[in-house]
Amino acid sequence: MIERRNRSITPTFHHFPIPRPPMRIFLAGIIQGSLAERSIHDQDYRRRLKELLARHLPDAHVYDPVAGHADSIRYDDATGRAVFVRHAEMCRDVDVLLAFVPEASMGTAIEMWEAYRHGAAVIVISPLAVNWAIRFLSHAIYADLDAFEADLCSGRLARRIAEIRNCRPGRDPA
Repeated sequence: MIERRNRSITPTFHHFPIPRPPMRIFLAGIIQGSLAERSIHDQDYRRRLKELLARHLPDAHVYDPVAGHADSIRYDDATGRAVFVRHAEMCRDVDVLLAFVPEASMGTAIEMWEAYRHGAAVIVISPLAVNWAIRFLSHAIYADLDAFEADLCSGRLARRIAEIRNCRPGRDPA
């Protein structure tokens, strides 16, 4: 629509809701943790989390770094470093970082830091609520998978994520 004012043409814009792109979720969590040998922790939590997210946030795009790098523990140094750095960088561009941290995990802490400082909602499942990385970089902390599942199923977590996403710098409230 164009309005005529004092012989000039001024465009008028109607406000239509602009759909948000699908939510991008990075599935962070313990892999090596504090293990001194070349081995990894059980990764079955990833299957459960992906199933829950698919059921309750079906439009979300979930990236699981282990899915494409199941054998990463055996990577040579150059490949391992490239994957590690790339995953940390990816955390700068997500909407949500969901971290499973049953014990300290330096890699997960770095991913949390990158996500937090770039405005993502950081959601953590961990009994380590007094750990500073978890305490100060998280928007929501769940003591265990059951507590997380309860909030996800009830819709409370989706509402909390929406609140955080709406407050990100440079974002218009939905």
